[in-house]
Amino acid sequence: MSGRFLFTCWPFMGHLLPQLSIAAALRERGHEVAFHTGEGARAHVEAEGFPLFAFDGVDDARAYADIRLLEDSMRQGRPPARLLLRTFRSWLVETIPAQVSDLRGIRRAWPADVLVADLAMWGPSVVSWEADRIPVALSTIFMGPLIPGRDAPPWGMGLAPPRTRRARALGGAIERATRVSGIPLRRRVDAIRATYGLPPMGCTVNEHTGRLPLYLVPSVAELDYDRTDLPASVRYVGPCLWHPPDRPGTGAWLDGLPAGRPWVHVTEGTLSYGDPFVLRAALQGLAGRPLEVIATTGPQRDARDLGLGPPAPNVHMTDWLSHGELLPRCDAVVTTGGAGTIVAALRAGVPLVVVPTTWDKPDNARRVVEAGVGVRVAARRCTPERLRAAVERVLDDPSYRAAAQRVAARLAEARGPAGAAELLEALLPAQVPAEGGVRWP
Repeated sequence: MSGRFLFTCWPFMGHLLPQLSIAAALRERGHEVAFHTGEGARAHVEAEGFPLFAFDGVDDARAYADIRLLEDSMRQGRPPARLLLRTFRSWLVETIPAQVSDLRGIRRAWPADVLVADLAMWGPSVVSWEADRIPVALSTIFMGPLIPGRDAPPWGMGLAPPRTRRARALGGAIERATRVSGIPLRRRVDAIRATYGLPPMGCTVNEHTGRLPLYLVPSVAELDYDRTDLPASVRYVGPCLWHPPDRPGTGAWLDGLPAGRPWVHVTEGTLSYGDPFVLRAALQGLAGRPLEVIATTGPQRDARDLGLGPPAPNVHMTDWLSHGELLPRCDAVVTTGGAGTIVAALRAGVPLVVVPTTWDKPDNARRVVEAGVGVRVAARRCTPERLRAAVERVLDDPSYRAAAQRVAARLAEARGPAGAAELLEALLPAQVPAEGGVRWP
């Protein structure tokens, strides 16, 4: 039977694009799909032919401001703890009632059977699933779930997995400290839940997401420490990548670049502000080397405004390039560690140099190192000389390319958006037994 799936996500491109790939797979299987997100995503959503129910009560302008303030504070290091907690409360917690209200209004006009929620949209996970008795699937943009467990380090710090006594002790201490610092947030979430007649969660929000019927991860277990401590609801589906249609002339632009020497792609992902220190270090450190540097600034930034200086003859810069066209031709990728860029590079079998900045990127860099598919350069130590040495190490040591190709084979075996669509179909009410069919708490 066909069903209705409502995707709810923040309009940030890194959050939206993976959901579009899954939505397209559901539509191909005969289902109706709509999006609840901000106006900033309207062009992409409607270009793909999906209805968009724009945020009404949810204030995405405030969310943008909160996140920008936080990212500016931690461009090359961790943010102040007080600012981090204040941002999480404003962005993740205080928007919960507006999220729930928006979703209830949409469902009166467009009765959805299943909600597919962005990891950072807490309303569906902590309220709608129980209060409105609708299946909620969490679709993360990260390379692994945030559910804590014995096989994974604490999130956000890029620590090694707890395989030694010392690592386990350090991870345990950090987890305990994080739980204590998060008590005010959990109390506020529980207070919001109480207004909907729901009991306290009795755990962290990350632990609570492990109780949901489905938790989709757009990666493979090999890039998540091969964890064995997760609930059955967590499913690794492989790459869920979606890119805007290629611009005319992209292939011709690439064809015009010199061949015969290694190509190194340098990108800071979807970042549209902040100091472009990775681009600067790469352009300075790799200038004049026996390789071709293909650097992208992002479509919201103009290279002339970034103070990077005139490029060397072996440096080729533009605002955006299709990864599908570019990456198969590359020999290495330099990135700040966004999950989408890392998975896209590995799907093409290309090793990486990761200079992690914010959010999940330190953990992504750790996953790259643990999988043997690249190296990490600390953001605070990202000088032209160190970045050049890291790139040369990846290019000169064939083990990195071999490991990247092994991971590429695993990613190719994963079913990606089609597999995610099949798992989501199992949440439709007619696909589960009448008694206790959907996993309500």
